[in-house]
Amino acid sequence: MNEQPQGQEASKPSSPIKSKIGSVFVPVKDIERARSWYCKVLGLNEADCEILFGHLCPLPMEGTGILLDMMPMWGGDKPGGPPSIETPAFMLMTGNLQGSFDYLKELGAEFVTEIENNHWFVVKDPDGNKLMICGERE
Repeated sequence: MNEQPQGQEASKPSSPIKSKIGSVFVPVKDIERARSWYCKVLGLNEADCEILFGHLCPLPMEGTGILLDMMPMWGGDKPGGPPSIETPAFMLMTGNLQGSFDYLKELGAEFVTEIENNHWFVVKDPDGNKLMICGERE
């Protein structure tokens, strides 16, 4: 007997928070080194990736952004810097999985996995953050 009183619709929860991700933070220890590595990986021009406030670097991305951050409020001001991401928190897409694997190998990236299920692999950035590279399905 889940009848609604006539004239009333089922109410849905209301929230001022959108179901939309603005950017993903990636903790880094050396912002310049991280910017250089990510720009090589993503094919970006370093000049287009300004370092803000001495610790933050937004990367121009399609869709959800990536913010490299030394995170001074979250451990970046302590010896060893902020903790790295131990489980991939996002995936970077590619139209050429094997080519991406080979390219990262040339860059000297540390691999966590080989290509798995002919669909994805995981590498570490210079700060030990684990990143998933995933092939786009046609």
